[in-house]
Amino acid sequence: MSEAAAAASVPALRIRELNAGYGAQLVLHGVSLEVTAGQWCAVLGPNGSGKSTLLYCIAGLLRPRSGQVELSGAPMASAAAAAKRTLGFACAPERVPGLLTGRQCLEVYAAAKGLSAIDAEVLELGEALAVTAQLDRFVDTYSLGTRQKLSVLLALIGAPRLIVLDEAFNGLDPASAGILKRHLRRLADERRAAVLLATHALDIVERYADRVALMLSGRIVRMWSASELAARREAGEGLEELLAGAALEDAGAMR
Repeated sequence: MSEAAAAASVPALRIRELNAGYGAQLVLHGVSLEVTAGQWCAVLGPNGSGKSTLLYCIAGLLRPRSGQVELSGAPMASAAAAAKRTLGFACAPERVPGLLTGRQCLEVYAAAKGLSAIDAEVLELGEALAVTAQLDRFVDTYSLGTRQKLSVLLALIGAPRLIVLDEAFNGLDPASAGILKRHLRRLADERRAAVLLATHALDIVERYADRVALMLSGRIVRMWSASELAARREAGEGLEELLAGAALEDAGAMR
């Protein structure tokens, strides 16, 4: 096997028995997950189920109490710099620096990735999302939707192997949401980028995701492939009913 083929065979994300929380509160309980190249994995779950905490651990913003996070084979705990070089993480819109312009934010991120300029493809996506005209304004003047778009553009700088998004479609108008969904799907299909999206939007799961994880109370309690979801729909069982049934089963098992 060639070196390139060997690298491509390593999962973009591998999580093993992850436990994490804040202070005395444990939020994640033994979470394990793999996302391979070219795969779009959606993480569903109610508010407070641990989705954002999981993403913070993946991005290196929260240190787990135990377990392991690897990005393209590089452990976040012992090789954070190497791991983060493969990562594009869309931070929450309110965390984008308000005292910089959008263009300055893009330039800072590009420099951090070792680039001499902002990716042309990122700028093209910004044009499609109607962000270009606002790039030279300060971020603290942006609407929620524009901050959200900028956050995603920042995550895509440097063609990351793993793209991690937390409710990235909140605040987007339908046209922009459609553009972004298709762009991410194309990155997965053509560039073999892996996409991990925490979301409540079932339409994204039904139309774009290859794999779905259901989180409840800090645990991944169910995993479905796109073919399994399609088979359920053909049998007349919608995604809402499927998720509700899984949640009831898990609640019964926990009693």
